Parts: sequence; C-alpha cells; structure tokens
Amino acid sequence: MTTHKKMITAAVLGMTLIATTATANPANVERVTEGLIATGMAYELSEKCGDVDARLLRGLNFLFGLKAHLRQLGYSNAEVDAFVDDRAEKDRLEAIARERLTALGVRTDDAVTYCTVARAQIAQGTQVGRLLR
Repeated sequence: MTTHKKMITAAVLGMTLIATTATANPANVERVTEGLIATGMAYELSEKCGDVDARLLRGLNFLFGLKAHLRQLGYSNAEVDAFVDDRAEKDRLEAIARERLTALGVRTDDAVTYCTVARAQIAQGTQVGRLLR
C-alpha cells in the first residue's frame, strides 16, 4: 500500500473512531432503552394493581441481559454505570413509560385501569406482560 493510501486509510479510520466515540451512548441503543421502558411500565403496573406482581427474578435476568448486551457492544462498566445513574435519562425513560401506559388506557385517577392494562399485557405476551404474573 502506498504512503498516500495509508494516510487516507488512517484518516478515515480516525474519523470513524471519533464519530463513534461522539455518538457512543447507551441511550442510543434501542434494545436497551425499549427494555428499560418496558421494565418501568411493568413496575408501575405491579405497584398500582394489587392483582398482579412483578416477576423479580425474570426482571433481574432481563436487566442483566441488557447490561450484557451493552458490554458486548463495547461499553465499559463505567459507561454503563454512568448511564444507569443519569437522573435526567431515568426521568426521560419514566416519562415515556407513563405516556405509553396512558396510550394503552391507564388513567391515574382510576386504579382499575392499571389492572386492565396489566392483564392485557400478560395475555398478549408482550415484554411488559412477561415481566408480570
């Protein structure tokens, strides 16, 4: 390879690494954010509906799986921990979870709607439903 081609190749690789680092954020990993939103929805439903419970072991395994996925993508433990500890990100995902629950029929002034949505999620076998029993 000529020196000129080596320099171009190195420059392209360098720009790719810079671009990847600039956008490298666990919040950009859809599988993880969707998983956390589903977990938040299941938690909210289990807290508000006495007829259903969260499946704690299944939920923990699911969350550990999300963390393992981030590690496989190359995120360090420090990056994952920083993401988990980010209060603004947590608030953002909780807001999305509550919006989705509302879209499914939950009304905060009617406790029965939480149970209706929880049972429907379980019956449909959604990720939210699989985290409940």
